[in-house]
Amino acid sequence: MTNFTLLAVPLFVFMGVILEKSGLAEELLETMGLLFGSLRGGLALSIVFVGALLAATTGVVGATVVTMGIIALPSMLKNGYSPALATGTIAASGTLGQIIPPSIVLILLGDMVGVPVGRLFLGAIIPGMMLIMMYLTYIAVKAIRNPQEAPSLAGENHAWDMKFLMRVLKSVLPALLLIFTVLGSIFLGIATPTESAAFGAAGALLLAILHQRLTLKNLREAMQHTTRLTSMVFLILIGATAFGLVFRGMGGDHLVHDIFTQLPGGKWGFLLTSLLLIFILGFFLDFLEICFIVVPILTPIAEYFQIDLLWFAVLIAVNLQTSFLTPPFGFSLFYLKAVAPPTMRIGTIYQGIIPFVILQVIGLILLTIFPQISLWLPDLVDKW
Repeated sequence: MTNFTLLAVPLFVFMGVILEKSGLAEELLETMGLLFGSLRGGLALSIVFVGALLAATTGVVGATVVTMGIIALPSMLKNGYSPALATGTIAASGTLGQIIPPSIVLILLGDMVGVPVGRLFLGAIIPGMMLIMMYLTYIAVKAIRNPQEAPSLAGENHAWDMKFLMRVLKSVLPALLLIFTVLGSIFLGIATPTESAAFGAAGALLLAILHQRLTLKNLREAMQHTTRLTSMVFLILIGATAFGLVFRGMGGDHLVHDIFTQLPGGKWGFLLTSLLLIFILGFFLDFLEICFIVVPILTPIAEYFQIDLLWFAVLIAVNLQTSFLTPPFGFSLFYLKAVAPPTMRIGTIYQGIIPFVILQVIGLILLTIFPQISLWLPDLVDKW
């Protein structure tokens, strides 16, 4: 009850829900579709950009996947996109909210691992950008090699006149300003993550007012949704804390410590085993259970091996994002299936997500081999 950092959770959830109801996602998707529509695979590329922007403004994975599934999937299918590519792009882009700040996952992970949330946000920026670039490259190559699966949109050549540029700015600028307000205030040392979450919530309300979407009904629904989601998170945390107390009281932490420290390979043996364990658990459990139960058990062992905890937390976040996408139990795939047309088979969604899961695994391997990908920016800011 006295944890100031965790107060950011309801504030960021509220910010995300209000933005969802403000029409920001619809405007972004429509404008980006016009901007990239004339390119092969342009609609898919625009969805990755919008997914990244929504991730940096909402941090709520389920809401992003569902919103983009409702708005973008019918448009992609109507314009001749391969169902597998369309669903794969939406599911993968929607889960960027796991790793791109201000992610709820990163806030909770930072608290569990004992890493300042601001530093963890900084550490996640380059890995997040790396994943976005990998997604964009894959879609561009796919569009060049198989243009029938990712066609350009006929009649989408727009004159780059002042009217069109103003429309683009009107859609993108509010999101960018909100991102700068929330993340800039943390990185510049002006505000703590919790204080910046309050800025973000106020900014989201302002955007909803400007879009003339802040009705009493929308506000009530947003507050109810925030209360339900926050209650779920904190009830799981209470249960996990009680479990952890009993687990440690019965000597379970010493048993796990002994098992992991006797693995062959030392530090690397522990890292590979723990990441594989989290990846497999991600098939069956939500990130909350893994974050609150598994991470506190693994963190003291990581400290024993003198592993940088910020790097460890970023690895876990990317790993959880991968498990969110992996068939047959990836949560994001079921979010998408729930809003997809009834004719869309779950097998098609599985087929579409596999290339993105491979890209995620490659990204995770690169992060494991080169820790500086996640450590360079926090270290640079510390020097300032």
